[in-house]
Amino acid sequence: MSRYRNRFSPRWSLARQLFVLQIFVVAFVVLAGAALAWYDAGRRTEDAARDKVVAVARTLAAQPAVADGLVAPDPTATLQPLAERVRADAGVDFITIMSPQGIRHTHPDPSRIGKPFRGNIDPDRVLVETYTGTLGPSVRAVVPVHRGSQMVGLVADGITVRVLTDELSRQVTVLVLVAGGALLLGGALTYLVNARIRRHTHGMRPAELSRMYEYHDAILHAVREGLLLVAPDGRVTLCNDGAAVLLSLDPAEIEGEQVSALDLPPSLVDTLGRRAVLDEVHLTDDRVLLVNVSAVRSGGRDLGSVVTLRDHTELQALSGELDSMRGFAESLRSQAHESANRLHTVVSLIELGRAEEAVGFATAELDLAQRLTDQVVGSVGEPVLAALLLGKSAEAGERGVEVVLSEDTEVDDAALEHLDSRDLVTILGNLIDNAVEAVADRPGPRVEVTIRSTSDELLIRVADNGPGVPADTSELFRRGWSTKSDDRGLGLALVGQSVRRHGGTVGVGGDDGAVFTVRLPGASR
Repeated sequence: MSRYRNRFSPRWSLARQLFVLQIFVVAFVVLAGAALAWYDAGRRTEDAARDKVVAVARTLAAQPAVADGLVAPDPTATLQPLAERVRADAGVDFITIMSPQGIRHTHPDPSRIGKPFRGNIDPDRVLVETYTGTLGPSVRAVVPVHRGSQMVGLVADGITVRVLTDELSRQVTVLVLVAGGALLLGGALTYLVNARIRRHTHGMRPAELSRMYEYHDAILHAVREGLLLVAPDGRVTLCNDGAAVLLSLDPAEIEGEQVSALDLPPSLVDTLGRRAVLDEVHLTDDRVLLVNVSAVRSGGRDLGSVVTLRDHTELQALSGELDSMRGFAESLRSQAHESANRLHTVVSLIELGRAEEAVGFATAELDLAQRLTDQVVGSVGEPVLAALLLGKSAEAGERGVEVVLSEDTEVDDAALEHLDSRDLVTILGNLIDNAVEAVADRPGPRVEVTIRSTSDELLIRVADNGPGVPADTSELFRRGWSTKSDDRGLGLALVGQSVRRHGGTVGVGGDDGAVFTVRLPGASR
C-alpha cells in the first residue's frame, strides 16, 4: 500500500487528490453518523420497551379485578382471559399474573400455568430487567399487586428481544437508505467541487502549483519594474515591490483598494483605469513614470488589465541635459552665424573705404555681446546656470525674442550647494522655454529673468509680455497642459515636480503677460 501511494499519488493532480480525500471524509462522516444513529436507535428502542412494559404492568396491577382475582378460589379462570385481552391490546409478548410466591396463574402458553415464574421478583418495588425466560430473552417488568395493605400477588409483562430486534432492523433499513442517499449526494457535490477546483488549477499537481507560486513570488519581488493587476471593477488585485516603490505607497495599502482611492495624480489614476496605453509618460511627486496598460482575457473571461511602470526619471533628466547641451550647441552655431554675418559687414565696410564706420560697428557689436556676458557671469556665479542663461538668450535672440536679466539678479554659489543643478536647469530652462514659446509670435517679444538668493530662499522669476495664463491655474502643472493645441506640454509638469521635491512653491500671476515665481528653501532652512 505504501509503494502504491508513493508511486501514484505524486502523479495525481491537486483536484484529484482533493477529490479522493473528500470522498474519504464524506464516507467516514456518513458511516460514523450512521453508526451513532444505529446505536442511538437501539438505545431508544430498548428504553421505549422498558417504559411500555412498566406502564402496562402498573396499569394492570392497579386494576381491582386483578387483586380480587388473585384471592378468588380459581385465579386462573378469572385472570387468564383478562391477561390475554390486555396483552393483545397493549402489544406485549406476555403477561403473567402470579402469586406472591411466583406461581403463575396466567401465561400465553396455558401449559406454563401453575409453574414457577422464571425471573427475579421483588415484592417491595417495581423490578425492570432483561432476562431469558420461557419465550427467550425479553425486557420485562414485575410489579407487586396490593389489596388494601396486603400484597396479594405480582404482575409481570415483557417484550421479547426478537421483537425489539425486528423493530430496530426496520429503523436501520431506513437509516441505511438515508446514509446511502447522503453518501451519493456528498459524492456528487464533491465531484462538482472537484470539477471547479480542476478548472481553476488547470489540472496541475501540488508540486507544480507550489513551484509556480515560488517562481511567481520570486519574480514579483526581484524585478525593478512596477507591475499592477487591476480588476475590471477598478480594484488593484496585485502590486509588486517595484510598483510600490515607484508609486511611493505601501503594498498593503494598494492591494484590494480601488484605483480611484489611491493617493496618485488624477491623470495617472485615469490612465490606470483604461484598457490600452502604450509608453505614456506620467509624473508623480518625485518620479517620471513610463506607463503601459494591456487588457487581459482568459477563457473568454475579462480579467482586467496589466499595468507596467518603468522609472523614467533618470532618463528624463539626461534628456533634459541633452536638450540643454543641444541648445548650447545651437546657440554657438547661431552666434557663429551672426559673427560671420557681422564679420562680412565689417569687411565690406573696409572694402568700401569706410574704416571708421567698420570699427564703430564692430566695437558696438562686441560691446553688446560682452555686456550681456559680463552681466550674466557677474550676477550668476553658478556656471551651469550662467551657461544656460547665455544659451537660452542666444537661442531666443535667433527667434527674435529678447531675454534679459533684471537688475536685482544676484546669485551666491554657496546658496546653491544644497540644490541639484539638474533640477535648477529643469526649472529655469523650462520656464524660459515656456515664456519664449508664449511671446514668439507677438510684437516686441521680451522675457525678463530674475534669480536672487538669500540665506533663507532662492527666488527664480520669469516674466513675459505674452498673452498671459488662464484664470484657473490649477491645471498648469499637470502633465499634458500646453498653450499649444497638440497637448504636448511636459515642461511645466517637470517644473512642478522639481519644486515639490525640494519643498518649494511655484506661483503664477501677472497683469500684462505671465509671471512664474519659484521659491526654493535656502541652505539655512
